[in-house]
Amino acid sequence: MRDELVGYLLDALDDPDRRRVDDALAHPQGGPALRRDLDRLRRAARPLTLDSQSDPPPEGLARRTLRFVETHAHGQPQRQKAALPTPRVFTPESSPRRVASPRVWIDRAILAATAGAACVLLVPMVLEGIDQSRSLRTQRNLQLIGGGLAGYAGQHRHFPMPPDSGPLSRAGLYAPTLVSEQRLVADDGTFLVPGSALARGGYAVPSLEEVRRAQAAGDRQAFERMIRSMGGDFGYTLGHRDPSGALQPYRNLGRGHHPLMADAPDDDGHWSANHPDRRHHVLFEDGRVEKIGPHALHLDDHLFRNHRGEVRAGIDAEDAVIGDSHHQP
Repeated sequence: MRDELVGYLLDALDDPDRRRVDDALAHPQGGPALRRDLDRLRRAARPLTLDSQSDPPPEGLARRTLRFVETHAHGQPQRQKAALPTPRVFTPESSPRRVASPRVWIDRAILAATAGAACVLLVPMVLEGIDQSRSLRTQRNLQLIGGGLAGYAGQHRHFPMPPDSGPLSRAGLYAPTLVSEQRLVADDGTFLVPGSALARGGYAVPSLEEVRRAQAAGDRQAFERMIRSMGGDFGYTLGHRDPSGALQPYRNLGRGHHPLMADAPDDDGHWSANHPDRRHHVLFEDGRVEKIGPHALHLDDHLFRNHRGEVRAGIDAEDAVIGDSHHQP
């Protein structure tokens, strides 16, 4: 499987091989070591991005090239009689000026119209391809996190859950928990949506120890900044409260209708800004990731609010609420 990580990193695998690698990365036993190898490869490939941009062409190159072609359209000019020919530099000032024939102008107009039509057709296709790539990577990331959550639940008999109350009682604490148990890698992009602000800033999930040190340091602003970003670009379940009001974690019952994670909600708690088409990726308890459009998001049950309309923990075991990183149950 390690032999296929390079192809996986470069998106050079076909769909069956990519799915096999995804399954291996999400496996609770061998997955963490494989993800660390993938992270080493990603770090080793970063210097290649320094050579991804080509040098800009000299100013006026296209204009000089067109004039050169126009000058030589009817045959090569006679060579000057000299012992050694002197190289000729064509510039707008030195190149002879000729008036283009009507046929030349027609050809240019046809070429320009063709280029314009190609742009109109290709640009939407390119943008759509970029959106699809972002969506596929988001789904893969949620599947990887789902594998880490399933491994945690298998060992602890329930999914990660923050404390009942206090400064650390935040939905995003799930990410430092998985990182601290070495179920996922802190800075390999698994907790991010490709192209997001966090992804562009070199984001890494803090460990539980780092979160506790930030709280103990007494710098409230620095602590709140960490709390707001520690869950990455995804929201996580806020659990539910029993009749006595105690916060209860969810057990892994494999329910296909019960969401555990999703694209993190905005401040208004109604939509997510992770994707321009307002489609949301939702990870369910059975490990399935579904892409849901904005009109179908809250049909059966509001994804980001409980049955009382609050951004709080559910009022019973079937009331699922996805909170952003800083939300408290």
